[in-house]
Amino acid sequence: MAVSPYRIISVAHWGPVAVETDGERVLSSGGALASGFTNSLQNAVADQVHSKTRIRWPMVRKGLLTSEGLPDGRRGQDEFIRVSWDEALDMIHAQHQRIRACYGPASIFAGSYGWRSCGVLHKASTLLQRYMSLAGGYTGHLGDYSTGAAQAIMPYVVGGNEVYQQQTSWPLVLEHSDVVVLWSANPLNTLKIAWNASDEQGIAWFERLKHSGKKIICIDPVRSETAVFFGENAQWLAPHVGTDVALMLGIASTLRDNGWHDAAFLARYTEGYAVFERYLTGESDGVAKNADWAASICGIPAVQIRELAKVFAQHRTMLMAGWGMQRQQYGEQRHWMLVTLAAMLGQIGLPGGGFGFSYHFANGGNPTRRAAVLASMQACVSGGAQAVEKIPVARIVEALENPGAEYPHNGEVRRFPDIRMIWWAGGGNFTHHQDTNRLIAAWQKPELVVISECYWTAAAKHADIVLPITTSFERNDLTMTGDYSNQHMVPMKQVVAPRYEARNDFDVFADLSERLGSDGRMRFTEGKSEMQWLEAFYEVARQRGAQQHIALPDFATFWCSNQIVEMPESETGAKFVRFADFRRDPQAFALKTPSGKIEIFSTRIAGYGYADCPGHPAWLAPDEWYGTAQPGQLQLVSSHPAHRLHSQLNYARLRERYTVAGCEPVMLHPDDARTRGIVDGDVVRLWNARGQVLAGARVTADIKPGVVCLHEGGWPDLASEAGGICRHGAVNVLTCDIPSSRLGNGCAANSSLVRLEKYTGPTLAVTAFDPPASA
Repeated sequence: MAVSPYRIISVAHWGPVAVETDGERVLSSGGALASGFTNSLQNAVADQVHSKTRIRWPMVRKGLLTSEGLPDGRRGQDEFIRVSWDEALDMIHAQHQRIRACYGPASIFAGSYGWRSCGVLHKASTLLQRYMSLAGGYTGHLGDYSTGAAQAIMPYVVGGNEVYQQQTSWPLVLEHSDVVVLWSANPLNTLKIAWNASDEQGIAWFERLKHSGKKIICIDPVRSETAVFFGENAQWLAPHVGTDVALMLGIASTLRDNGWHDAAFLARYTEGYAVFERYLTGESDGVAKNADWAASICGIPAVQIRELAKVFAQHRTMLMAGWGMQRQQYGEQRHWMLVTLAAMLGQIGLPGGGFGFSYHFANGGNPTRRAAVLASMQACVSGGAQAVEKIPVARIVEALENPGAEYPHNGEVRRFPDIRMIWWAGGGNFTHHQDTNRLIAAWQKPELVVISECYWTAAAKHADIVLPITTSFERNDLTMTGDYSNQHMVPMKQVVAPRYEARNDFDVFADLSERLGSDGRMRFTEGKSEMQWLEAFYEVARQRGAQQHIALPDFATFWCSNQIVEMPESETGAKFVRFADFRRDPQAFALKTPSGKIEIFSTRIAGYGYADCPGHPAWLAPDEWYGTAQPGQLQLVSSHPAHRLHSQLNYARLRERYTVAGCEPVMLHPDDARTRGIVDGDVVRLWNARGQVLAGARVTADIKPGVVCLHEGGWPDLASEAGGICRHGAVNVLTCDIPSSRLGNGCAANSSLVRLEKYTGPTLAVTAFDPPASA
């Protein structure tokens, strides 16, 4: 008998969704909050569940069955063989125990960085590490691909990472700011998602800013969706890629030369300005960093640089910076210099003034609520082992290439472990990581690679054992919206049964834990089922809520209601000003830096002696940029896409909104297209020494001449029959795999040069989303 369609509330990184189902299939989906703004990602649930790209059952690479654990160089080229779950888990257990016994826990990389499910229970990487803690430890990761440079430098400068912290509240920005600068930030794209789940409030705040009458400046080589959104209400300035520090230095020099800098603020709240000023004026190196000098590097006219300094100094100015500019060689300098510029303006800690590094992410600035916050699964079992070693996540290839080698990191001399086993769960490292061809070569070195995945990603196709995992719509979970606001509590109710043989990570690791010993399952699960864990996490939230006079119903009532719970507003949250306490009393509320102040010069960093990260912010010319480009070379940027989260949903029908001839689109300026005989819609070839890709030309004046933009997250699809060209347009085939510096060892994807031409070769069908023939 047919079942009438019904609606279930769930949630994803892109916010709460209402999913229509008949109990067997997902019929449709859309946003569950009345935000007033559409988010295309919320319509993709049917594709997530029913995609042809789903992994249907456990698979083992044929070569693993004959190589006796020795690398054979066939990952990514071999065929796969279907096995049962018990066979797959038995093989993993045997190989895992062999490698652990032979080489120790550091030989097992379970850092497994990625955008896993947003639930509090079914967090793939957390569950993997929980299992590995029971097994005796593992190698984990440091930092991330998003903010590796900034999160390393900011603790030295202001005592915290700043990139993942609440911002001065939007109500105060709208009330007090006169000038808002969006520096390398595109919130119209990036606010569609959050690390947990989006509260969907950020774009509404930017809408109010748009109509506020305030001066808005967008600084970015690309006229982004955000700049287009503001239209005539914003000024767009397009510096050369990677030259933001030079531009900021030119502004800073103008402030200093005109006496517009706040000397009293610098004296009371900062450390080391005098050392920096000697660099700024050229006293220390013979080069004055004035507006004319800056203009020769960044391409912004000196008169505009001087005008920026005047506007910033004469008005309450909020500098909202994104993260793309620190994903570059010497990326640590970008945010350090921006903080220095804000300190010279003297507005840090004032309502609507200073700087913020998360207005573009997870709806930073949306006021924190008075919230009953859920507990969540922890990555270590009672009595288990923590990570015995960690490596910077963006240096995974360097680690595989150089086992046992020493490398500098954040003031230490560390040693790369000898990685013999990799398990990646809930992440797409073949789209995250730079220089794909180098990654593929290094990926052949371990003795075992296991991938837990929902889809046949490039990482899955380069694994030895592939485990099919449920999507978040095939299991039960809970989460909060708003990484900073905690605005809603949302049930993540199972919509349909698991497809094919997919299983939950929780159950998979419970089975593997049982193989570790008679009490392994009990220690891993603590005797709780999925629903019992969720009830336990909810009860913690109820207790936290009761302490704040927030009454929540019992778990059974909440779960059956199928409703989103909104937390009450907080007057304290609405009036939050970042660094206000420090400004009011810098002794009582000293920062967690050696001096307790904002460190414009860091004695500690200077003491490390890093040539690529000196003791104060400085202009360091990258290896690949406008200044080193040969005739015909273009600067490449890899911005965040509009209709997916990194590589998530690249397989979905949303592709029809942006692909050109089935390829990823590449933005290029009409001048660059004209000289190459390219028109909008042509298939083009981009290449450099690292690789080559095909892409579809989007010819537009919304990008600086000499720059091309190929969005990150496209799945690689290398054609061995055509010289290894990527048929689909995965940008990381072209990007540099070098450290931002030896302080942060972050990724430097946006420091790359390429060449571009009209493609005239044979048509190459995209196969990135096709499962292996045997799957």
